[in-house]
Amino acid sequence: MRRHRVAVIDDDDSVRTALVRLFRSVDFDAFAFASARAFLREFRDLSVDCVVLDLQMPEMTGLDLQRYLRMVYPDLSLPVVMITAHDEPGSTERCLAAGVAVYLRKPVEGTALVDEVRKLVHAPP
Repeated sequence: MRRHRVAVIDDDDSVRTALVRLFRSVDFDAFAFASARAFLREFRDLSVDCVVLDLQMPEMTGLDLQRYLRMVYPDLSLPVVMITAHDEPGSTERCLAAGVAVYLRKPVEGTALVDEVRKLVHAPP
């Protein structure tokens, strides 16, 4: 049986490393990307089941990436968990309206994040 695959996209190296380590510790294959553009370069060959995405990133925000994926791949069924340290008024609503499945504030509790991803990809606990 194939392990579930999650892409972690965050411009903060320590957050990215911690999240990849977290997912690998619970038997997910986890792939790290420092930017939305880096993820897009490998997206078609990657075949991930879920994306954990930072909202605030330089060049292309997490919301920009989500909107791009929905525009370019309208039939794509890829759950996205958006995480952010800077929760601005209306950002939750904008993200959910763009198709984000789950919106969480940093610091994200590891067990809660894993539980949300497991629900999204229908993985057993």
